[in-house]
Amino acid sequence: QVQLVESGGGLVQPGGSLRLSCAASGSIFSRYTMRWLRQAPEKQRELVAHITADGNTNYADSVKGRFTISRDNAKNTVTLQMNSLKPEDTAVYYCNAEATWYSGHLYPGSWGQGTQVTVSS
Repeated sequence: QVQLVESGGGLVQPGGSLRLSCAASGSIFSRYTMRWLRQAPEKQRELVAHITADGNTNYADSVKGRFTISRDNAKNTVTLQMNSLKPEDTAVYYCNAEATWYSGHLYPGSWGQGTQVTVSS
């Protein structure tokens, strides 16, 4: 099972930027669809962005044009660049690897521990 560790959260003023990184262990990282989700207090966890093994990306409407997801398969990392941050982006952000079939085997998904992002003046 892939292990995920997030980093890069913190406190930023509205309009500022943060870059979240997710470092993954495991030999088949490149085959996973990777996702960033977030959960604000008293709200359900929501999908922010995902990137497939082929590099296709998709974003929540609320972050389109402001956030960019990318991956570096050589370094086993996925990154979320967040620009023009708003107070409503405040949440715990989680990195997720979706379960995937590869070479006849089902590799289970995995979650990181989460990193806090706070947007406030």
